[in-house]
Amino acid sequence: MTYCVGLKLNDGLVFMSDTRTNAGLDNFSVTKKMFTWSVPGERAITIMTAGNLATTQALVSVLEERSKAPSDRNPTILEQPTMFQVARLVGSTLKEVIAESGGDGQDASSAFRASVILGGQIKGGAPTLFLIYPEGNFIEVTDDAPFFQIGETKYGKPILVRAYDPDMSFDDAIRLLLVSFDSTIKANLSVGLPIDFHTYKLDSFEASEQSRIEVDDPYFLSISEGWGEALRAALGHLPSFRSK
Repeated sequence: MTYCVGLKLNDGLVFMSDTRTNAGLDNFSVTKKMFTWSVPGERAITIMTAGNLATTQALVSVLEERSKAPSDRNPTILEQPTMFQVARLVGSTLKEVIAESGGDGQDASSAFRASVILGGQIKGGAPTLFLIYPEGNFIEVTDDAPFFQIGETKYGKPILVRAYDPDMSFDDAIRLLLVSFDSTIKANLSVGLPIDFHTYKLDSFEASEQSRIEVDDPYFLSISEGWGEALRAALGHLPSFRSK
């Protein structure tokens, strides 16, 4: 399982993903799920993946190969004119990879399903996010739905819904996402540290270096402990059920 979140702010975009993969209760490993491409001054693109590992690695390999080999750059995400067209290309590539891996029949393909969060900005357009489904279709982020999640989404979503503000700073957004990830990690063994995160600043057109929060990171531990203490304190101030 996986947990990835893409969040849109007025100042740009924030991406965060865990790195745990598992093939059984006793077979966990660390695998990168966030990938970036950029043409400085012109575009910056990030994707995060969830689902069958063979499918997601094949998807990233195809996109990476087409972005590096001049003779194979048609089609490539580095030459699409808009983020919408990038989403169409990633969606069709994902659908193609699943079909090739799954063989004949819907049941065969279902074992190789995967989903993607795509985000970034191309000069002339605004920063945006897309949620791409295994079938290759997708939806775009809106003011009413300002973030996307893939993987194990249910434990971390209530925190995002309650505390998200489009005017929040990158630092506040990262803290919010870490609380969301902490709740998910505590509730589901198949999601775990290290955590990768990446921020994209509006109109920068640069994919800044990703950062990784390791298992023993003191900042994450302070967030986790502080969140637990705050919840316990809040419960102590709530009216007693017996006093109704």
